[in-house]
Amino acid sequence: MPFDPKRSALLSMDLQAGIVSMYVKDDALIPRAKSLIDHARRAGMQVIHVKVGFRPNVPEASPRNRFLSAVKSSPRHQQFFQEESGAIHPALAPAAGDLVVTKNRIGAFAGTDLDLLLRAHDIDNLVVFGVATSGVVLSTVLTALDTDYNIFVIRDCCADLDPDLHQALLDKFFPRFATVLTASEFLKSLPNEAK
Repeated sequence: MPFDPKRSALLSMDLQAGIVSMYVKDDALIPRAKSLIDHARRAGMQVIHVKVGFRPNVPEASPRNRFLSAVKSSPRHQQFFQEESGAIHPALAPAAGDLVVTKNRIGAFAGTDLDLLLRAHDIDNLVVFGVATSGVVLSTVLTALDTDYNIFVIRDCCADLDPDLHQALLDKFFPRFATVLTASEFLKSLPNEAK
């Protein structure tokens, strides 16, 4: 696998405390993601945490957007993305040098400065994982494909409430556009320290 850590970014997406508590059923996913993030930092990769966040009263919502209009109409739903529930899971907290991108759409690119940050850091390769496979991962992979990034999806660091859709995406759909591999397979390709 041709891979230059210095021209690569690891995107940990929507791994916020509340979302993790609802979507992640595999107790090993967070420790696996932590190991991946720690190794990526040591190898010199840019680590980017993508999280969902809204302004008070969700002015980002259009009534034409089913997801956002549901969030806007429910103060309880809005609280899901605030304070401790909306914070990046404490085991995966950003470190010095990491970047944090806040989004208010499904994918990591729409309405954010993610592409600008990637281009400013001369990034060619995106290593992506997160929750949900059929949400942020799918949307981000398709936009990354359209913007000419090399894409790697870490299958055992993704989760979804629909296990059949999760498997179909990882086994049948993503391999058409990306390299799909496990965290341990990816870690074997990384040097132990930045060169």
